Parts: sequence; C-alpha cells; structure tokens
Amino acid sequence: MTFSRLSALIRLCRPRHWIKNALIFAPLVFSGRLSDAAGFTAAFYGWVAFGLYASAVYVFNDLRDVESDRRHEIKKNRPLASGAVSVASARVLTVLLFCAGTAVNLCVAPDKTAAALPVLYVLLNILYSAGVKKVPLADVAILVSGFLIRVFYGGFLVHAAVSVWLYLTVTAMAACLGLGKRRNELLKRIKSGDEIDGVLQFYTPAFLDKNMYMCLTLAIAFYALWAIAPIPAMPDPANARVWSVPAVLLICMRYSLLIERESYADPVDVLFSDRALQGLVAFYGLFMLLIMYG
Repeated sequence: MTFSRLSALIRLCRPRHWIKNALIFAPLVFSGRLSDAAGFTAAFYGWVAFGLYASAVYVFNDLRDVESDRRHEIKKNRPLASGAVSVASARVLTVLLFCAGTAVNLCVAPDKTAAALPVLYVLLNILYSAGVKKVPLADVAILVSGFLIRVFYGGFLVHAAVSVWLYLTVTAMAACLGLGKRRNELLKRIKSGDEIDGVLQFYTPAFLDKNMYMCLTLAIAFYALWAIAPIPAMPDPANARVWSVPAVLLICMRYSLLIERESYADPVDVLFSDRALQGLVAFYGLFMLLIMYG
C-alpha cells in the first residue's frame, strides 16, 4: 500500500473529528475523579471504541452521499468523492472499523447498557443517512443525540452520574452547533444561487439564526448553573468553578464571530482553523484542572 493511499484511507476516517469524543471524559473530570487510574483507563478505551464507531459512520455516510459530494464545493475533495479511495475499499473499511470498535467496546463496557450506547449511536446515524437527515428538526435531534450518547457512555464507563446541568448544557450547545452549520450552508447556497434541496429547503436563515443563538444563550446559562452546583466528591465552598464562566463566554463569542464569516460552520473545522479559539479552549481546560485539582 502506497503512502498516498494510506493517507487517503486515514482522511476518510476523519480522525480530527475524534475530538468530539472528549465528551466521554467529561463525567470523569467533572465528578472529581480524574486521578482515578482505573476510571481514566476505562474512559480512554471508551474514547478509542467510540472513535472507531464514529469513523465507521463517517465512511458509511460518505458512501451514501458520494454522488452528491462530488457536486459540493468542499465535499468534492473528500477521499471517496475525489476517487482517492474506491467504493469497494470504503465498504471493507466500514466493516473493519465497526468490528474493531465492537471488540474494544465489549472489553471496556461494564454492562450491557453501556455497551449498547455506541451501537445506538451507529443505528441512529444509519437512520439519519437513510432519510431522517431530510426531516426538519429531526436531523438536528439526531446530531444532538450523538453528543449526549458520548456523555452518558463516559458516565457508565466510570460509574459516575451525569449532572442534569451538564446534560442540559451539552443538549443546548449541540443544538446550537447543528443549527449554525445548517444556517451557514443555507446562506452560502442562497448567495451562490445553488439549488436548495434536502432539509435546507424547509429552513429559513431567520429561523436558524434565532434558534441557534437561543440555544447558545441557554447553553451558557445551563453551564453557569452547573458551575455553582455542588459536586459531592469535591466540596467547593468558594464556588471557584464559577470563575470559569467568563472563559466560556469568550469561547462562545469567538466561535460566533468565526461562523458569521464565510464558512460552512463545521465545529471541528472552525476549531482547527483558528489559533485564538484553540488558545481559549486550552486556557479553559487548564484553568478548570487548576481550580478542581490544583
């Protein structure tokens, strides 16, 4: 296998999107148990398992959309749409990724419920590709479910309860990201005069804009409520976590500024394309580790 072919197969798996799986660590970190070696190991292997499942989903989606991707301004450069990877190879890769994810998942999951969550993620995404992505709001709901499944999977792996405020924060923020991506996709099509098809034909820029920022506002409010809620394992009489709210505000404002520009608002692409946003996220992570574990 040549290096270029191997590189194309890796890009087809979209390893950069594994950063979304960092949510699996959230219950471990926010329950005050990051120093628990067994818990960290379980979360890490869960991160690997979910990454393999997610990559299988990405390849499957590209197989379903290969023809439409070839007509897309950006997606035409994907390995499958560009011809760098054959359809037959992509099909084999999908099966291998799913089998590998299942093997790791069965080894790390503490019970059947935990093991079923990544499989539920795969099934929901198959439904999404099969036609739900053309149903308004249902398409966003499935995207939101993917983020929530990651959080609850992480909670099951380390035997940590997921805070109601964390659940609501992730729900609202994921909805904001999904609506923002559709908003920018719709605006670019309107500006370029391209055909508006699929689920975008049911949305309007005003609807997407208003609801995106409504969800963003709710996410910040829910996060602030999480910051002042007690963590039994880590008494915090000074409410130090509340000092992280300004950092979250800056991250949200920077993200909003970036997606107001000419982009497709893919969250991962936005993060990896802006050093300032990366710096703010890194600062937030270090600050939270300091005030919770320092």
